[in-house]
Amino acid sequence: MAPKNIIMIGPTGVGKTEIARRLAKLAQAPFLKVEASKYTEVGYVGRDVESMIRDLTELSVNMVKAEMATAVRERAEHLAEERVLDLLLPRRPGSPSRATRSRKSRPTPRAMRPGTSCAASFARASSTSGRSRSTSRPRPGPCSRSSPGRAWKRWASTSRTCSPTSCREDAPAPAQGGEARRLLAQEEAQKLVDVDEAVSQAIRRVEDSGIIFLDELDKVAGREGAHGPDVSREGVQRDLLPIVEGSTVTTKYGMVRTDHILFIAAGAFHVAKPSDLIPELQGRFPIRVELEPLTREDFIRILSEPQNALIRQYVELLKTEGVTLEFGQDAVEAVADIASTVNQRTENIGARRLYTVMEKLLEEVSFGAPDMRGETVAIDADYVRARLAPVLKDEDLSRYIL
Repeated sequence: MAPKNIIMIGPTGVGKTEIARRLAKLAQAPFLKVEASKYTEVGYVGRDVESMIRDLTELSVNMVKAEMATAVRERAEHLAEERVLDLLLPRRPGSPSRATRSRKSRPTPRAMRPGTSCAASFARASSTSGRSRSTSRPRPGPCSRSSPGRAWKRWASTSRTCSPTSCREDAPAPAQGGEARRLLAQEEAQKLVDVDEAVSQAIRRVEDSGIIFLDELDKVAGREGAHGPDVSREGVQRDLLPIVEGSTVTTKYGMVRTDHILFIAAGAFHVAKPSDLIPELQGRFPIRVELEPLTREDFIRILSEPQNALIRQYVELLKTEGVTLEFGQDAVEAVADIASTVNQRTENIGARRLYTVMEKLLEEVSFGAPDMRGETVAIDADYVRARLAPVLKDEDLSRYIL
């Protein structure tokens, strides 16, 4: 069954994009947000509408590869350790390396590998010592004197590619121990990922559960033809129509069908109306949702409830400077009151107003934080009003600052 595309109507800053993004996260589906206004009619200079399908496919491929890399992380870390052991311990001439043997067979638990416990612990110590692998020698630990000595010298001599006076042209920069081990593990994970299978899964995800959020659709609404160099808005709609109703798009990973991709369109529609869209495109968005402007109570919840709430972000940001920021509930309510008032007096930009209000409120503390290390700043309703009331009273000034 073809998906029931959705069109969301509401002013900016009410959460249209966030709703679509969370819907995609719940469905674990590839998600792409695009602005309809950046596309142009065929024949004009600009992006064609098919590029959104290519971008969505690219995102899906990266998503599947990341999931596959996570699934083989433990195996990749084991192979990275084996590569370090190949450098630490000599092997018979002509015999395959430990990493090569490990790729061809299932890894044996460390406790069952004879004669490698000392070298393995030494390899882990060398890769997590936090020093430069090419210049530092980690502490051998409990290993016997006979095992790591010459092996370490051989490994250090082969890995030291630069000297104070000269450096080979192809020599990489020295890496810290932990960082080097992480890079080795990433390299091994990429080798373990089946790229063809990842691409195949990614295309299936796009075709079966992909979601495209088409923002600013109202900017291309209109049936009047454009003249001269102006881009025809109706032409953009007609180019969007075959993508939305179902077609096949060529990507660098293969052909992708758009029949079952869910399209969620959104726009403020202050000037234009959904009925200004061409009839064919209107029929492809049967579900219409109208969102109400955010209220003072909504602002209070946005400031305090989410895990990455704006107040928590400022608290953690100033904590890096050694400043403790304490927000009282009355301060949260005062910020919500001011943001709601400014939205009513000037242009209503929804929750985005909270960013400008909070930035102005904490401007002095943010700039003075380096000289306030160890201090605690308490923010209450009186502090909020003292900082923002002068700006709020001057409507002309508030238009530029808030």
